[in-house]
Amino acid sequence: MNIREITEKKEYLCFSEYATFSDKTKGRLREEPLCEMRTEFQRDADRITHSKSFRRLMHKTQVFLSPLKDHYRTRLTHTLEVSQIARAIARGLSLNETLTEAIALGHDLGHTPFGHIGEEVLDSICEHGFLHNEQSLRVVDVLEKENGLNLTCEVRDGILNHTGENKPQTPEGAIVRLADRIAYINHDIDDAVRGGVLSPSDIPWKFLGAFGQTHSDRINFMITDVISNSGEGVIKMSPSAHILTKELRDFMFEAVYMSSKVRKEEAKSKDLVKYLYEYFYKNTDLLPEEYLKRLEIDGTSRVVCDYIAGMTDRYAIMQFEEFFVPKAY
Repeated sequence: MNIREITEKKEYLCFSEYATFSDKTKGRLREEPLCEMRTEFQRDADRITHSKSFRRLMHKTQVFLSPLKDHYRTRLTHTLEVSQIARAIARGLSLNETLTEAIALGHDLGHTPFGHIGEEVLDSICEHGFLHNEQSLRVVDVLEKENGLNLTCEVRDGILNHTGENKPQTPEGAIVRLADRIAYINHDIDDAVRGGVLSPSDIPWKFLGAFGQTHSDRINFMITDVISNSGEGVIKMSPSAHILTKELRDFMFEAVYMSSKVRKEEAKSKDLVKYLYEYFYKNTDLLPEEYLKRLEIDGTSRVVCDYIAGMTDRYAIMQFEEFFVPKAY
Protein backbone atom coordinates (compact mmCIF):
# COMPACT_ATOMS: atom_id res chain seq x y z
CA MET A 1 0.00 0.00 0.00
CA ASN A 2 1.53 3.34 -1.08
CA ILE A 3 1.26 6.73 0.68
CA ARG A 4 -1.72 7.86 -1.38
CA GLU A 5 -3.66 4.71 -0.58
CA ILE A 6 -2.87 5.08 3.12
CA THR A 7 -4.15 8.69 3.02
CA GLU A 8 -7.30 7.61 1.21
CA LYS A 9 -7.90 4.90 3.81
CA LYS A 10 -7.49 7.44 6.62
CA GLU A 11 -10.21 9.58 5.06
CA TYR A 12 -12.77 6.84 5.75
CA LEU A 13 -11.71 6.81 9.40
CA CYS A 14 -11.77 10.59 9.89
CA PHE A 15 -14.32 12.09 7.49
CA SER A 16 -18.07 12.42 7.78
CA GLU A 17 -20.12 10.12 5.58
CA TYR A 18 -21.17 13.27 3.69
CA ALA A 19 -17.60 14.16 2.70
CA THR A 20 -16.26 13.86 -0.83
CA PHE A 21 -13.70 11.05 -0.67
CA SER A 22 -10.56 11.35 -2.73
CA ASP A 23 -10.75 7.83 -4.18
CA LYS A 24 -14.34 8.47 -5.32
CA THR A 25 -13.54 11.42 -7.57
CA LYS A 26 -15.41 11.54 -10.86
CA GLY A 27 -12.03 11.91 -12.52
CA ARG A 28 -10.37 14.35 -14.88
CA LEU A 29 -11.12 15.57 -18.40
CA ARG A 30 -8.14 13.51 -19.53
CA GLU A 31 -7.28 10.32 -17.71
CA GLU A 32 -3.92 10.23 -15.95
CA PRO A 33 -2.01 7.63 -13.91
CA LEU A 34 -2.53 8.03 -10.17
CA CYS A 35 0.24 9.50 -8.02
CA GLU A 36 1.82 7.18 -5.47
CA MET A 37 2.14 9.92 -2.83
CA ARG A 38 -0.69 12.41 -3.30
CA THR A 39 -4.46 12.08 -3.54
CA GLU A 40 -6.13 13.50 -6.62
CA PHE A 41 -7.28 16.59 -4.73
CA GLN A 42 -3.79 17.16 -3.30
CA ARG A 43 -2.44 17.13 -6.85
CA ASP A 44 -5.03 19.72 -7.88
CA ALA A 45 -4.10 22.06 -5.03
CA ASP A 46 -0.44 21.75 -5.98
CA ARG A 47 -1.11 22.38 -9.66
CA ILE A 48 -3.04 25.55 -8.88
CA THR A 49 -0.46 26.86 -6.41
CA HIS A 50 2.35 26.42 -8.95
CA SER A 51 0.44 28.00 -11.84
CA LYS A 52 1.29 31.37 -13.39
CA SER A 53 -2.28 32.56 -12.93
CA PHE A 54 -2.04 31.99 -9.19
CA ARG A 55 1.17 34.03 -8.93
CA ARG A 56 -0.38 36.91 -10.87
CA LEU A 57 -3.10 37.29 -8.24
CA MET A 58 -0.60 39.13 -6.03
CA HIS A 59 -0.80 42.14 -8.33
CA LYS A 60 -4.54 42.17 -8.99
CA THR A 61 -6.97 44.51 -7.22
CA GLN A 62 -9.32 43.33 -4.51
CA VAL A 63 -11.09 46.64 -3.74
CA PHE A 64 -8.48 49.42 -3.67
CA LEU A 65 -6.92 50.03 -7.07
CA SER A 66 -3.11 49.77 -7.19
CA PRO A 67 -2.65 50.67 -3.50
CA LEU A 68 0.73 52.17 -2.60
CA LYS A 69 0.69 50.81 0.94
CA ASP A 70 1.63 47.19 1.65
CA HIS A 71 -1.19 46.10 3.94
CA TYR A 72 -4.21 46.28 1.65
CA ARG A 73 -5.60 43.00 0.41
CA THR A 74 -4.88 41.86 -3.11
CA ARG A 75 -6.67 39.14 -5.03
CA LEU A 76 -3.99 36.72 -3.78
CA THR A 77 -4.34 37.53 -0.09
CA HIS A 78 -8.12 37.33 -0.50
CA THR A 79 -7.70 33.86 -2.00
CA LEU A 80 -5.53 32.75 0.91
CA GLU A 81 -8.04 34.09 3.44
CA VAL A 82 -10.88 32.27 1.69
CA SER A 83 -8.79 29.10 1.80
CA GLN A 84 -8.11 29.48 5.52
CA ILE A 85 -11.76 30.11 6.37
CA ALA A 86 -12.98 27.30 4.12
CA ARG A 87 -10.49 24.81 5.55
CA ALA A 88 -11.52 25.71 9.10
CA ILE A 89 -15.17 25.02 8.28
CA ALA A 90 -14.36 21.78 6.45
CA ARG A 91 -12.24 20.61 9.39
CA GLY A 92 -15.02 21.43 11.85
CA LEU A 93 -17.52 19.42 9.80
CA SER A 94 -15.14 16.49 9.09
CA LEU A 95 -15.34 17.11 5.36
CA ASN A 96 -12.53 16.95 2.80
CA GLU A 97 -10.24 19.81 3.75
CA THR A 98 -7.89 19.22 0.80
CA LEU A 99 -10.69 19.42 -1.77
CA THR A 100 -11.93 22.56 -0.07
CA GLU A 101 -8.46 24.09 -0.24
CA ALA A 102 -8.02 23.27 -3.93
CA ILE A 103 -11.34 24.92 -4.85
CA ALA A 104 -10.54 27.98 -2.76
CA LEU A 105 -7.08 28.40 -4.28
CA GLY A 106 -8.51 28.29 -7.80
CA HIS A 107 -11.77 30.17 -7.41
CA ASP A 108 -10.51 33.60 -8.54
CA LEU A 109 -7.84 32.67 -11.10
CA GLY A 110 -9.93 34.25 -13.86
CA HIS A 111 -10.36 37.63 -12.21
CA THR A 112 -9.45 40.67 -14.26
CA PRO A 113 -7.14 43.56 -13.44
CA PHE A 114 -8.86 46.32 -11.45
CA GLY A 115 -11.26 43.91 -9.75
CA HIS A 116 -14.93 43.91 -10.66
CA ILE A 117 -14.47 47.09 -12.70
CA GLY A 118 -12.40 45.15 -15.22
CA GLU A 119 -14.95 42.35 -15.18
CA GLU A 120 -17.80 44.75 -15.94
CA VAL A 121 -15.94 46.25 -18.91
CA LEU A 122 -15.02 42.93 -20.48
CA ASP A 123 -18.57 41.64 -19.97
CA SER A 124 -19.91 44.64 -21.85
CA ILE A 125 -17.53 44.48 -24.83
CA CYS A 126 -16.51 40.83 -25.22
CA GLU A 127 -18.73 39.07 -27.77
CA HIS A 128 -19.20 36.08 -25.45
CA GLY A 129 -19.69 38.16 -22.30
CA PHE A 130 -17.47 37.73 -19.28
CA LEU A 131 -17.93 36.29 -15.78
CA HIS A 132 -14.88 35.77 -13.60
CA ASN A 133 -16.02 32.36 -12.33
CA GLU A 134 -16.41 31.08 -15.90
CA GLN A 135 -13.04 32.58 -16.76
CA SER A 136 -11.45 30.85 -13.74
CA LEU A 137 -12.65 27.53 -15.13
CA ARG A 138 -11.34 28.46 -18.58
CA VAL A 139 -7.95 29.25 -17.05
CA VAL A 140 -7.60 25.81 -15.47
CA ASP A 141 -9.15 23.97 -18.43
CA VAL A 142 -7.49 25.76 -21.33
CA LEU A 143 -5.15 28.66 -20.69
CA GLU A 144 -2.66 27.33 -18.14
CA LYS A 145 0.17 25.40 -19.80
CA GLU A 146 -0.73 24.10 -23.26
CA ASN A 147 -3.77 22.02 -22.38
CA GLY A 148 -4.88 23.34 -19.00
CA LEU A 149 -4.24 21.87 -15.58
CA ASN A 150 -6.58 18.91 -16.11
CA LEU A 151 -8.17 19.19 -12.66
CA THR A 152 -10.72 16.83 -11.17
CA CYS A 153 -14.42 17.32 -11.83
CA GLU A 154 -15.07 18.22 -8.18
CA VAL A 155 -12.53 21.05 -8.13
CA ARG A 156 -13.69 22.36 -11.50
CA ASP A 157 -17.30 22.34 -10.29
CA GLY A 158 -16.39 24.24 -7.12
CA ILE A 159 -14.45 26.87 -9.05
CA LEU A 160 -17.25 27.45 -11.57
CA ASN A 161 -20.02 27.57 -8.98
CA HIS A 162 -18.38 29.56 -6.18
CA THR A 163 -20.67 32.37 -7.31
CA GLY A 164 -23.65 32.73 -9.64
CA GLU A 165 -27.00 30.98 -9.85
CA ASN A 166 -25.82 27.36 -9.91
CA LYS A 167 -24.77 25.71 -6.65
CA PRO A 168 -21.73 23.43 -6.22
CA GLN A 169 -22.34 19.69 -6.31
CA THR A 170 -20.16 18.95 -3.27
CA PRO A 171 -20.41 20.21 0.32
CA GLU A 172 -16.78 21.30 0.03
CA GLY A 173 -17.69 23.53 -2.91
CA ALA A 174 -20.58 24.95 -0.90
CA ILE A 175 -18.15 25.78 1.90
CA VAL A 176 -15.95 27.81 -0.47
CA ARG A 177 -18.96 29.65 -1.83
CA LEU A 178 -19.86 30.76 1.69
CA ALA A 179 -16.25 31.32 2.82
CA ASP A 180 -15.70 33.68 -0.12
CA ARG A 181 -18.41 36.00 1.17
CA ILE A 182 -17.28 35.72 4.79
CA ALA A 183 -13.75 36.62 3.76
CA TYR A 184 -14.39 39.60 1.53
CA ILE A 185 -17.01 41.26 3.74
CA ASN A 186 -14.69 41.16 6.74
CA HIS A 187 -11.37 42.00 5.13
CA ASP A 188 -12.98 44.79 3.13
CA ILE A 189 -14.14 46.35 6.41
CA ASP A 190 -10.54 46.15 7.61
CA ASP A 191 -9.15 47.72 4.44
CA ALA A 192 -11.84 50.40 4.33
CA VAL A 193 -10.97 51.50 7.88
CA ARG A 194 -7.26 51.45 7.03
CA GLY A 195 -7.92 53.55 3.94
CA GLY A 196 -10.03 56.13 5.73
CA VAL A 197 -13.14 55.22 3.74
CA LEU A 198 -14.88 53.91 6.84
CA SER A 199 -14.61 54.67 10.53
CA PRO A 200 -15.32 51.94 13.08
CA SER A 201 -18.04 54.21 14.45
CA ASP A 202 -19.75 54.17 11.03
CA ILE A 203 -20.51 50.46 11.31
CA PRO A 204 -24.03 49.98 12.72
CA TRP A 205 -24.05 48.43 16.18
CA LYS A 206 -26.40 45.62 15.12
CA PHE A 207 -23.50 44.13 13.16
CA LEU A 208 -20.83 44.73 15.80
CA GLY A 209 -23.09 43.51 18.58
CA ALA A 210 -23.97 40.32 16.72
CA PHE A 211 -20.69 39.44 15.01
CA GLY A 212 -18.07 41.12 17.19
CA GLN A 213 -16.13 44.37 17.24
CA THR A 214 -12.86 43.08 15.81
CA HIS A 215 -11.95 41.38 12.53
CA SER A 216 -10.92 38.24 14.39
CA ASP A 217 -14.14 38.10 16.42
CA ARG A 218 -16.33 38.46 13.34
CA ILE A 219 -14.50 35.75 11.40
CA ASN A 220 -14.62 33.41 14.38
CA PHE A 221 -18.33 34.03 14.93
CA MET A 222 -19.25 33.34 11.30
CA ILE A 223 -17.11 30.19 11.04
CA THR A 224 -18.58 28.85 14.28
CA ASP A 225 -22.10 29.70 13.15
CA VAL A 226 -21.66 27.80 9.87
CA ILE A 227 -20.24 24.73 11.63
CA SER A 228 -23.01 24.78 14.24
CA ASN A 229 -25.82 25.04 11.69
CA SER A 230 -24.56 22.76 8.90
CA GLY A 231 -25.12 19.04 8.70
CA GLU A 232 -25.83 16.06 6.46
CA GLY A 233 -23.88 17.69 3.66
CA VAL A 234 -25.87 20.94 3.78
CA ILE A 235 -23.73 24.02 4.41
CA LYS A 236 -25.50 27.06 5.84
CA MET A 237 -25.55 29.82 8.40
CA SER A 238 -28.25 30.24 11.01
CA PRO A 239 -31.23 32.23 9.65
CA SER A 240 -30.37 35.27 11.80
CA ALA A 241 -26.68 35.26 10.84
CA HIS A 242 -27.59 34.80 7.16
CA ILE A 243 -29.90 37.82 7.21
CA LEU A 244 -27.39 39.99 9.09
CA THR A 245 -24.56 38.97 6.74
CA LYS A 246 -26.66 40.00 3.76
CA GLU A 247 -27.48 43.31 5.43
CA LEU A 248 -23.80 43.86 6.25
CA ARG A 249 -22.93 43.21 2.60
CA ASP A 250 -25.57 45.75 1.52
CA PHE A 251 -24.09 48.24 3.99
CA MET A 252 -20.61 47.67 2.54
CA PHE A 253 -21.86 48.31 -0.98
CA GLU A 254 -23.37 51.62 0.02
CA ALA A 255 -20.64 52.80 2.40
CA VAL A 256 -17.51 51.39 0.74
CA TYR A 257 -17.80 49.81 -2.70
CA MET A 258 -19.87 52.67 -4.12
CA SER A 259 -18.07 55.42 -2.19
CA SER A 260 -16.44 58.25 -4.11
CA LYS A 261 -13.01 57.49 -2.63
CA VAL A 262 -13.03 53.87 -3.84
CA ARG A 263 -14.60 54.65 -7.20
CA LYS A 264 -12.75 57.88 -8.00
CA GLU A 265 -10.38 56.07 -10.37
CA GLU A 266 -13.11 53.86 -11.83
CA ALA A 267 -13.63 55.84 -15.03
CA LYS A 268 -9.90 55.76 -15.78
CA SER A 269 -9.71 52.03 -15.14
CA LYS A 270 -12.73 51.37 -17.34
CA ASP A 271 -11.28 53.39 -20.18
CA LEU A 272 -7.91 51.69 -19.82
CA VAL A 273 -9.38 48.19 -20.13
CA LYS A 274 -11.62 49.27 -23.01
CA TYR A 275 -8.75 50.88 -24.93
CA LEU A 276 -6.52 47.84 -24.46
CA TYR A 277 -9.25 45.51 -25.69
CA GLU A 278 -9.90 47.61 -28.78
CA TYR A 279 -6.18 48.00 -29.50
CA PHE A 280 -5.34 44.30 -29.33
CA TYR A 281 -8.51 43.41 -31.22
CA LYS A 282 -7.18 45.49 -34.14
CA ASN A 283 -3.55 44.44 -33.64
CA THR A 284 -3.67 40.72 -32.89
CA ASP A 285 -0.10 40.29 -34.16
CA LEU A 286 1.06 41.92 -30.91
CA LEU A 287 -0.45 39.17 -28.77
CA PRO A 288 1.94 36.68 -27.13
CA GLU A 289 2.57 33.47 -29.04
CA GLU A 290 0.42 31.27 -26.80
CA TYR A 291 -2.59 33.49 -27.52
CA LEU A 292 -1.92 33.72 -31.24
CA LYS A 293 -2.20 29.94 -31.41
CA ARG A 294 -5.77 30.12 -30.13
CA LEU A 295 -7.13 32.70 -32.58
CA GLU A 296 -8.42 30.16 -35.12
CA ILE A 297 -9.91 28.00 -32.37
CA ASP A 298 -11.60 30.63 -30.20
CA GLY A 299 -11.86 33.78 -32.32
CA THR A 300 -10.38 37.24 -31.82
CA SER A 301 -12.80 38.53 -29.17
CA ARG A 302 -12.38 35.50 -26.90
CA VAL A 303 -8.58 35.46 -27.17
CA VAL A 304 -8.15 39.20 -26.59
CA CYS A 305 -10.49 38.92 -23.61
CA ASP A 306 -8.36 36.05 -22.26
CA TYR A 307 -5.19 38.10 -22.62
CA ILE A 308 -6.51 41.21 -20.89
CA ALA A 309 -8.23 39.22 -18.12
CA GLY A 310 -4.89 37.61 -17.32
CA MET A 311 -3.10 40.92 -16.88
CA THR A 312 -2.14 42.28 -13.49
CA ASP A 313 -3.05 45.87 -12.66
CA ARG A 314 0.49 47.10 -13.13
CA TYR A 315 1.03 45.21 -16.39
CA ALA A 316 -2.21 46.63 -17.82
CA ILE A 317 -1.02 50.12 -16.90
CA MET A 318 2.38 49.46 -18.49
CA GLN A 319 0.70 48.24 -21.69
CA PHE A 320 -1.52 51.30 -21.78
CA GLU A 321 1.46 53.62 -21.32
CA GLU A 322 3.36 51.84 -24.08
CA PHE A 323 0.59 52.14 -26.66
CA PHE A 324 -1.23 55.34 -25.68
CA VAL A 325 1.15 57.65 -23.79
CA PRO A 326 3.64 59.67 -25.89
CA LYS A 327 7.29 59.07 -25.04
CA ALA A 328 9.86 61.85 -24.82
CA TYR A 329 12.81 61.78 -27.22
